[in-house]
Amino acid sequence: MPPMDSPLYQRGAGGDLAGAGWFERGDTAWLDLAWFDAVIMRTDPPFDQAYLYATWLLEMAERLGARVFNRPRALRDFNEKLAIARFPQFIAPTLVTCHADLIRAFLAEQGDIIVKPLNAMGGASVFRLRPEDANLGAILETITHYGHETVMAQRYLPEIREGDKRILLIAGEAVPHCLARIPAEGETRGNLAAGGTGVAHPLSPRDREIASTLGPELKAAGLLLVGLDVIGDCLTEVNVTSPTCFQEITQQTGFDVAGMFMDALEQEVGRALRIG
Repeated sequence: MPPMDSPLYQRGAGGDLAGAGWFERGDTAWLDLAWFDAVIMRTDPPFDQAYLYATWLLEMAERLGARVFNRPRALRDFNEKLAIARFPQFIAPTLVTCHADLIRAFLAEQGDIIVKPLNAMGGASVFRLRPEDANLGAILETITHYGHETVMAQRYLPEIREGDKRILLIAGEAVPHCLARIPAEGETRGNLAAGGTGVAHPLSPRDREIASTLGPELKAAGLLLVGLDVIGDCLTEVNVTSPTCFQEITQQTGFDVAGMFMDALEQEVGRALRIG
């Protein structure tokens, strides 16, 4: 985003960005990233080689004065699936492996599991497995690429019927409402991209406990915007690349999520400028 005193910005009453006329498209030009007050890294997964290269390039830009949110190093350090292992007190039984025999043993122990890749989004390639599944072998071969791709297996949480809750953290603070993404009929996945329906709810005491525990650590790591996924009482993912649900929460509750984000962004930029 350009500097806040740039003529690109037209402030409305009360200092808010005013409606559809808050910017004008100018001529295209190459600009040093350090010229901008903030660079927002918000690219959808998969977290592939191209994404990794982008974080390295943005980290080089940081060394030259660019202010990047979320910080490139934090994007690399917090894999959206694996990051839950930092907070074992909040997660369901979980296994990370590329070995089909270990997943089979985990399935036999748990009775009903979910398996998913470590680098995707939107419910892509997420499977629910039960011991009697006739396609079990084929699914494990496919998702692990015949033992060459590491995946995550988690105990199936029946509370998914009540929704896969997205809790937004902005600068370590929780938005007061979550969005429960309820699976479509016959679906296991609640993701909106997989046909789920989003219903906003106030945070429960357990939601607040998870958010208040993770918030300070995630903020300290350089993660301004995070989307926690919670099913029932269990943390299932820590989304740091492009967390969604701003619009749905705002439309259903009236809480200005985007305004909270912009306020936090301005505060972080102001702090960085004062320190610099």
